[in-house]
Amino acid sequence: MRPIRPGDRGPAVTEIRTVLTGLDLLPPSTGDEFDGATERAVRAFQQSRGLSIDGRVGAETWRALDAARWRLGARTLYHAVPEPLTGEDVRSLQERLLEMGYDVGHADAIYGIRTSRAVAQFQREVGLKPDGSCGPHTMGALRRLGRKVVGGRPQWLRESDAIRQSGPTLVGRTVVIDPGHGGTDPGVVVPDGPLRWTEADLVHDLASRLEGRLAAAGVRVQLTRGPAPQTCLPDADRAQLANSLGADVFISLHTDEHANPEADGVATYHYGTDNGVTSTTGERLAGLVQREIVARTGLRDCRTHAKAWDLLRLTRMPAVRVEVGYLTSPRDRGRLVDPRFRDRVVEAIVAAVQRMYFPVERDVPTGSIDVSELRAVVAAGAVVD
Repeated sequence: MRPIRPGDRGPAVTEIRTVLTGLDLLPPSTGDEFDGATERAVRAFQQSRGLSIDGRVGAETWRALDAARWRLGARTLYHAVPEPLTGEDVRSLQERLLEMGYDVGHADAIYGIRTSRAVAQFQREVGLKPDGSCGPHTMGALRRLGRKVVGGRPQWLRESDAIRQSGPTLVGRTVVIDPGHGGTDPGVVVPDGPLRWTEADLVHDLASRLEGRLAAAGVRVQLTRGPAPQTCLPDADRAQLANSLGADVFISLHTDEHANPEADGVATYHYGTDNGVTSTTGERLAGLVQREIVARTGLRDCRTHAKAWDLLRLTRMPAVRVEVGYLTSPRDRGRLVDPRFRDRVVEAIVAAVQRMYFPVERDVPTGSIDVSELRAVVAAGAVVD
């Protein structure tokens, strides 16, 4: 869909204003114009939901607004097949269950089998019929009980234990690499000239180099697209591909842009919401990727950030999106078009993935892993076999 933006009019704008009014982000009023107050309310909504803050209503913001119509307790929630219930009320329930120590995975706003099982476990423990649906009696029990924990600590323990139990080696892991954009969406396009690149082409080259390095370390690698797809795969479909492959790690590669050519640097994103619920292993992987890239390339450190983008919300494994520099920055662009620089970025990501599987107490200093040694270990194992 074409993004709805300031200056637009029509029924869709009226609907957006109605939802924002219901969320107390916009005062009650009439009219169908996307005015300045509506733009400010949309930006506030996007910030509260961990979305890209651009003041426009694209497909992802529209879905989030549609989900926000539902408040927890307004309807009975249950596991529906094949179309599960989705909405802000589902996310609120999932976050409450996470706070109480129940395993729902990501708070992805989808009432799937994992959420249903967590609800059934809660019902069993409070003496209700464990049918996995959340109706008035279950809501009453939730309201009566205080929080058991804060910040998703049990989820952190579950995710950390799963990583620990899987061992430190990369051999046999499955990593899905997602070169952003592609097809009809080139992403950032730099000015014409000797350094002309599109974001889609550049990140596919990075992804191909990363595929080769990881494969040499014994990893099974899948890319979400080829170099010249006919269409651009939606983020939800990219996440579903990673889920269907049972991936251990998901890495999405992008470059950034800004009207100010002085904006530069690298930033890494992981799943998280405005109230502190986060993918703890995704957060750790994001931190490792960020530190390794900064140390090995000298790019400005724009830090890690929690976002609730579909790409991060819907993946069931540790997932990060890396914005590797600004193509609109002459400084970053000059580096990114250098193949040797891209190799350093790739080696940084490989080192970060390896460090994620090291126990925290056995972690190594940033920049100390020699990626070529990982290949040598795999080669030596093949000779022995």
